[in-house]
Amino acid sequence: MFTCLNQACEAQWKVEDVEIRNEGQGELFRCPLCGARNYVMRSEKSDGKVVYKQVLPPPKYL
Repeated sequence: MFTCLNQACEAQWKVEDVEIRNEGQGELFRCPLCGARNYVMRSEKSDGKVVYKQVLPPPKYL
C-alpha cells in the first residue's frame, strides 16, 4: 500500500492502482488523484519477483 506524500491529498493506493516509471529522477509513481510525485525503491526477491517500497523524496539541492 502506498500513501501520497502530498499533505493536502494523502490518498492511499494499492501497487496495482498506480503506474511506476522512471521520469529521469528515479523510479516513482504519480498520485492518480493529485498528480504528486511519490518515489519508490525497486528490489527483486530471490524468486525473481519485483517489489516496490515507498521512500522519501530525494533532498533538493540549491
